[in-house]
Amino acid sequence: MSYRMILNETSYFGAGSISNLVDEVKKRSFKKALVVTDKDLIKFNVATKVTSLLDQNGLMYQIFDEVMPNPTIGIVQKGVDIFKQSGADYLIAIGGGSPQDTAKAIGIIINNPEFADVRSLEGVAPTKKPSVPIIAIPTTAGTAAEVTINYVITDEEKKRKFVCVDPHDIPVVAIVDSEMMASMPASLKAATGVDALTHAIEGYITKGAWELSDMFHLKAIEVISRSLRDSVKGVAKGVEDMALGQYIAGMGFSNVGLGLVHGMAHPLGAFYGTPHGVANAVLLPHIMAYNAEFTADKYRNIAKAMGVKGTEAMSTQAARQAAVEAVKQLNKDVGIPATLKEIGVKKEDIAALAQAAFADVCTGGNPRDTNIKEIEELYLSVYH
Repeated sequence: MSYRMILNETSYFGAGSISNLVDEVKKRSFKKALVVTDKDLIKFNVATKVTSLLDQNGLMYQIFDEVMPNPTIGIVQKGVDIFKQSGADYLIAIGGGSPQDTAKAIGIIINNPEFADVRSLEGVAPTKKPSVPIIAIPTTAGTAAEVTINYVITDEEKKRKFVCVDPHDIPVVAIVDSEMMASMPASLKAATGVDALTHAIEGYITKGAWELSDMFHLKAIEVISRSLRDSVKGVAKGVEDMALGQYIAGMGFSNVGLGLVHGMAHPLGAFYGTPHGVANAVLLPHIMAYNAEFTADKYRNIAKAMGVKGTEAMSTQAARQAAVEAVKQLNKDVGIPATLKEIGVKKEDIAALAQAAFADVCTGGNPRDTNIKEIEELYLSVYH
């Protein structure tokens, strides 16, 4: 059996690590950046922390701030056009998963123009050239897009999200600075934090998991579980630890895949614009319970990493239940909604949601094989 591990080239961590941006730009002889971000990050002066550094050092850039949550094919194509017009030779992605994913798609298409329709990037696309260089600066502690080979785009016309998996899209530099995340509202910290936990748990139990990825995922579960509550409260140490925990999770799941939580969450974003972290967080404990019998003794390790005491003495069944309950309690403590109805899901859409979830690329990695009928039943079980 052969296993593959791909990580980004250079990463910086810790409060204030954004200061490394200028040296990285200069030593790589980059000339002009297209800064990919969203209007809120401009409005609330989060992106300014980056552009001010560029200004102070005479580094050229142009801003593309039209990224929306759940970025669409149209947004990507607009970004490609602006990159071509700008004279830029690299990208700086500032934001959560949406700006990061948009930058990846732009960078890939610029150097692989045969994929300009965007849809052809779905799955494992046979691109030939690496993306335009990307410097990724996350502002949320959740997606770990700065270290993954994945990105997700929404096809508005067909009401579906599609996952792109491409080693050519990984950023060359990641700057994981908790000060860039400090201004996130508590609700966003909660949702993106449980998104990161979902990455860690699904990556740990997915069919492709192996010893090295397990190491990353268990450590990520530990760090996230001990830090998320403090992060949501605004405790600086909690924010900094969450920034690290979500990155560690990304190192793992990017290389082994995910599962049914993501498969069922993606259609919610496509149908309703549901924030990805919220969708994952609501679904996670329910899908964990569904998968429990197909995970050997791994839930015991999850429970232990989440701080549950006495796991060694528990039966396998009790340990599995303890892991599920620990996730439920964390969700409750950080204010995650309990049902799909609370986040705007319509009961009459569930059949279509189930079909889309079954077709999602992430679903194939689930430890338990599933079908459309069972997915429909799962959606209904989480509805109320």
